[in-house]
This record gives sequence, C-alpha cells and structure tokens, in this order.
Amino acid sequence: MKQKIIIALSGNPNAGKTTVFNAITGARQHIANYPGVTVEKKYGTIHHQGYEIEVVDLPGTYSLTAYSMEEIVARDFVINEKPRLVVDIVDASNLDRHLYLAVQFKELGVPLILALNMVDVAESRGIKVDPDKLSEQFGVPVVPMVARTGKGITDLLDKVVEQAPKSPEWVNAPMSYGMDIDSGLDRVSSIIEKSRFFDKKYPARWRALKCLEGDSQIIGLLKKDPDLGKSITDICDDITKHSMNTMEEETEAIIADHRYGYIAGITKKVVKRKIELRLNFSDKADKILTNRILGPIIMGFILYGIYSFTFWASELPLLWFEIFFDALKNLVATFVPSGILQSLIVSGVIDGVGGVLGFVPLIMFMFFAIAIMEDSGYMARVAYMLDRVLRWFGLHGNSVMALVVSGGISGGCAVPGVMATRILRDPKERIATLLVVPFMNCGAKLPVYAMLIGAFFTKDKARMLFILTLISWGFALFAAKLLRATVLRGPTTPFVMELPPYRAPTLRGLLIHTWERTWQYIKKAGTVILAFSVIIWAMMTFPGLSEERIQAFDQNREEVAIAFLNQQTSPRWIQDKGELKVLNQLYHGLSGEENIEPKAQRHEALLEMARAAVWLERKNGETASFEMEEKFLEAGGRFLKYRQQMTNIDNLQQQTALKGTIAGWMGTKLEYITRPLGFEYRTNVALVGGFAAKEVVISTLGTAYSLSDVDEDKTASLSEKLKKDPAWNPLQAFTLIIFTMLYVPCMATVVSIRKESSWKWATFSIFFNLLVAYGVSLVIRQGGVFLGLGG
Repeated sequence: MKQKIIIALSGNPNAGKTTVFNAITGARQHIANYPGVTVEKKYGTIHHQGYEIEVVDLPGTYSLTAYSMEEIVARDFVINEKPRLVVDIVDASNLDRHLYLAVQFKELGVPLILALNMVDVAESRGIKVDPDKLSEQFGVPVVPMVARTGKGITDLLDKVVEQAPKSPEWVNAPMSYGMDIDSGLDRVSSIIEKSRFFDKKYPARWRALKCLEGDSQIIGLLKKDPDLGKSITDICDDITKHSMNTMEEETEAIIADHRYGYIAGITKKVVKRKIELRLNFSDKADKILTNRILGPIIMGFILYGIYSFTFWASELPLLWFEIFFDALKNLVATFVPSGILQSLIVSGVIDGVGGVLGFVPLIMFMFFAIAIMEDSGYMARVAYMLDRVLRWFGLHGNSVMALVVSGGISGGCAVPGVMATRILRDPKERIATLLVVPFMNCGAKLPVYAMLIGAFFTKDKARMLFILTLISWGFALFAAKLLRATVLRGPTTPFVMELPPYRAPTLRGLLIHTWERTWQYIKKAGTVILAFSVIIWAMMTFPGLSEERIQAFDQNREEVAIAFLNQQTSPRWIQDKGELKVLNQLYHGLSGEENIEPKAQRHEALLEMARAAVWLERKNGETASFEMEEKFLEAGGRFLKYRQQMTNIDNLQQQTALKGTIAGWMGTKLEYITRPLGFEYRTNVALVGGFAAKEVVISTLGTAYSLSDVDEDKTASLSEKLKKDPAWNPLQAFTLIIFTMLYVPCMATVVSIRKESSWKWATFSIFFNLLVAYGVSLVIRQGGVFLGLGG
C-alpha cells in the first residue's frame, strides 16, 4: 500500500499557484467547498516514486492575518489539518512582495518548500535569483521552476518526497520587531501559556503577534478566557498606543516593516539585477551609508559625534546636579546633628544614590542620541555593517542585535541583549553570544566611565568614550573567537539582516523613548541602588571602633593640641584681647557659665586661635618690621603643621574605623588578590557591590570616600576626592574602567543567562568574565607601571 502525503499549495494571487496545481494533478482534481464557507476547495492526487501525494490548492492570500475569508480559510486549513508540507509559490520577478507570506509561515513554524516560479519572466527583466543561496538564507528548500511549461514540476515532486518522510516538527521561527514590540510579545505569550483555554495548536508567541496585529479571529479566541483574556487585550492595546505615541504608526505597520526589512536583507544577497531599476530613498542612502569603505568611516564619525554631543550637552546640567547635591548635603549637615542619622543621610543616601543620579543628564542625552539612530533606521544599518566583522569571529550575524541592544553603541542593557539571542537557532552560536554580551558597555557602566573620565581625562572625554566602545567590542569579539575555537567549536550558519526603510524621527517619539529609558535608570537608582547604598553604608559603619581605640585617637589629638598651645604662650601672643580670651575659654571647656564639651570644640577653637593671632598682628600694623614678619611666618608655619597633624589623625581614625567594619574587613581581605591591580579596600568593596548592579560601584565609592576621608570641603564630589587622592592617577582610573567593563555580569544578567541556557553557563559566565577582567587589568596596570605611567 502506497504511503499517503498531504501537501498544501499556497501563494499570492497571480503567483502561478493554479498553474502549478494543474501541472501536478492534471485531470485528477476535485472541487468542493471548505466547511461552513462558500470558498472553493480544490484538491487532487498524484502518484510519484511510490507515494500517493494529495495536493490541496489553498485560496490565494497575501498574508495569514484574518483580513478576508480566503485568508482565514487558508490559515485554518494549515493549522487544523496540519499538512505534511506547505509549498509556497513565489514569483521570482517580485520576490520582495511574495516572500512576505513565506515569512509568516516561518513565524507559524510550518514545514515549508519554496517553489520559485516564473524564473523566465524574472530573467527577461534582468533579474537573476540564486535558488541555492535563497535556500541557505531562508532556511528552507527552494525549487526553481516555470510552471506554464512544466519545467521544474518533477523536481518539486522529488523535493516533496524527499522532505515529507522526515516529518519535521513545527518549530516557529520568531523574528525581532524592535525592543518595544518584542518585550510586549514576551509578556503576552507568557500570559497565554498560563491560560486554561490555551489551545496547543496555536503557538503562544504567534497568537500574541496576531493580537498585536489586530487579528479579529485570534482576539476573539483570547477573549474566551474570562480570567486572562482582558489583561492580554489590554496589553496589546497599550503597546499599540505606545507605538502611535512614539513612531506615529500602528504596531501592525511596524511589524510589516520589520518583515519587509528581513526580506530585503535576503534579496540583497540572492538577487542580481542586470537592468538598473529606479531606487527609492532608502536604497540611495544605503549605497553610501552601507558602502564597504565609506560605511564604516561614516559610522565612526557618527558614533564619535554622539559622544561629543553627549558630553557637550550634559556638561552644564551635570554641574547643576553637582551643585544641587552639594547644597543638599550642606542643608542636612546644618539641620541634622552629627551622628549616625546624619551619616546615613549624607554618606549612605546622598553620596550613594546622588552619585548615580548626578549622571542622569549624561545618560539622558546618550539615550536621546541613540533613539535618533533607532527611530531613523540607521541602527539596523550599523548592525548590518558589523555583521561582516562578526562572521570572522565565529558569531552569527543575528548576534549583532544582541550586542547592540546590550550597549554596543553605549547605553543599552545586557538583560534584553541576552533575551535577544533567542533568534539564534544554532545552540553554540547562541551560547557564545550569551557569554560575550556582558562585555558590552551597558548604561549601568556609563556613570563609572563618566566619573573617572571626568576626573582624569577631562580634555578627551568624547575620545575616551569612543575608545572604550571600540575596546568593549574588541574584547567581546576576541572572547567569542576564543570560545568558538575551544569549548563552542562549530560552523557558522547563514545570516539575514533586517533593513527597515529610513524614517524621519518625530520629536515626540524621541522624547518618549528617551524618557522611558531615563526613567528606568532613575527608578533603579531609587530602588535597587538606594537599598544597596543603605546596606553598604551599614556594612561600612558597623561595628566601628571600640571605645579604647577612640580614646587613643583623642589622646593623640590632645598631645598635638597641647604642643601647639605651648608654642603660642609668649606674652606677645597672650594679651588681654577679647578674641583670644574667648578662644582660651573654648579650649578649657567654658563659655560664660555654660559647660561645653572641650573635645568637640577644641580643634576648631585652635584653628580660630591661630587665625586670630595672625589677624591681631596685621591689625596692629606690626607686620611692617622684619622681626614681626618673621614671627608671623613662624606662627603660620606652626599653624599649618598643626592642621596637617590633626588632619592626619582624623584621616587615620576614619580609615581605621572603616577597615574595622564588615565591608572594610571584606575589602581588606581582597587586597591580597587585587593589590597587583592597584585596588585598595574601598575599591574592592565597590566592585563587590557592583555584582548587584554596576551603578552601585559609583554609589559605594561615594559612600566609602565620604566615610573614610576628612576634607576641608566635605561636600566635594567623588571625582574631586579621587583627583586629590595621591593613590589615584590616570593609569589607576583606566585600570578600574577596564576591570568594570569586563568583570562579572550583574545579578539580573546572570539570572537571564540561566533562564536562556542553564546554571552551568551562568556560572561559567561569572568566572570567565572575572578571569578575563583580572588578566587584562593586570597587564594594563603592570605595563603602565613599567612604562612609568603611574605607580
């Protein structure tokens, strides 16, 4: 008994589908109606190579969305009857338009063969389609044919017989439709999977996609769930409104643009035109912007321009934020008494969270520039050009989107970058991309870069950020090359890139995209970073110094103060002057009849005494003589020496106190490992905190330096404090920048890697990144020291 195979013929109207059907079945046809509708159903049989092949001629359709009865019938037959294969007839002379239906079949996961019809018509128009390359790029078998002459019909039947026994599983091939729509699809599909009314024959993501396209049939099915139906349709409505606000287009049109962009990426590689056709604006622009020589040069200038614009535009707002937070610290210091509460507010909250929020202007302008690139369509061209590079390093071309989303242009996030690897079919290419995504310059690392660049590379801010972008790409690509040559060895698979048409971004859309991303940054600072800042402040405050240690430091101050006073007791200085009398009373702990703490007032009193002594001599006009000038200089020298001694004691006490805390203990222990990198305990604590979120590196450093240093300007910014610290220099700053760029992914990224792969690869990512970061930073630090660039 012959084995029976059921196949369905599909295609656009006028694609030659009926001609193919007639050429296959001849007179062996039957005509009926599909159940419940008046749409004609044609089917026939043919015997070939021992198989009985039943061929069903589906109504001609342009898409699988329920716009017409024909489209509903065609879709329902494919989904409900599940033919062994769908043969999609495409017109070789209009490949861009006809592949649109084929893309939707792939989204649904249908086993597919492309029948490339009318190749003779295409050739007469100067169009040559490479069927082998089309098969490679599209991922399905392709059979060239001329149905009206019967050419290729036998080849098509041979291919059906070859493919049908394999009984391929229906595996949908999801595309990317942009970050906004992709995230919405993930949300909706996850809810659909939880629904009690979920019909397994409809893939969850495909139903979510149809909901966003406004497919009435699918929306009706979703609404049957009384618990989740409304929430699903509400999310779809919200995404549609968001698309209208940002892009001034319906989600359906955006999805269609991405499909056509995907198709354009294929046809650029498989179609050759002998006759030059009229080009649209996008084609003309791409001839320059994606040119093999000019394209990368223009891209470099654009990226450098973005960084220059970002630093130029944010310079003044950054200063305003710095002034605001300084004023806020002064206000708190004025109204909140010294002690734990003041320390918590100033060092824990303002220095911690404020250090991160202070970079909001820079982040905002960076996001604005990136939004222009995305909304205009140029970002896709960047990805297209970078694909040429990625293939050499063993990555799939689609990896470029994951890397760009993660911060390949700066300002992205590794979490959606990890999720973007879902579009990679080859597991080795997917894992390799997952592992190198954390090397990119995500938005969380930008505050670290901005603070250190602002402190030590003030003349070359834009150039430094541009260089860091190139460095992050370099490390990601070489790491990928290493992985693909060792633990993830394997061939690369073909790549298709979406090239949506260029658009003029709307100001409203740019502002909404910029605000959404900036708000996410601010929310993170007000939640995660605030929580970790307070936790780390507590770890840097408790248990603190014992009473005995505090008394020892007070005794040191007492000795220095007495020695200073003994030098200031000559009759010339201790005269019956009102200012000196008050200062002496402060020193001895008396002010009128009220007792005050001498230890709390003594240091400031002595400083004022020295200033008053100098003032008195100048006031009496006695500095005119050489003798008085000498005494004046001698007194000033003693005063400066005294002040330096007291500052040294205060700094030693603060640092001893910090080292005695939980965080200080951790940081000190880690110095055994990080000392070759030049990192001391405060930097170590900041890097440990950075595992939670990279912004925490800044907030922790701000808290650590606020708690450990005694500075005349107690409200100085972190960058100012680091500039004054002798342990810091450009080499040390650059070493920390590179280490921050490369070391362990943040907690959210690790969890995402685990979800997309396994704990094995998530753990591997932590240790792999840490080893790479340590090795590279060690070479930079020790090499710089050897060359005399820092110590």
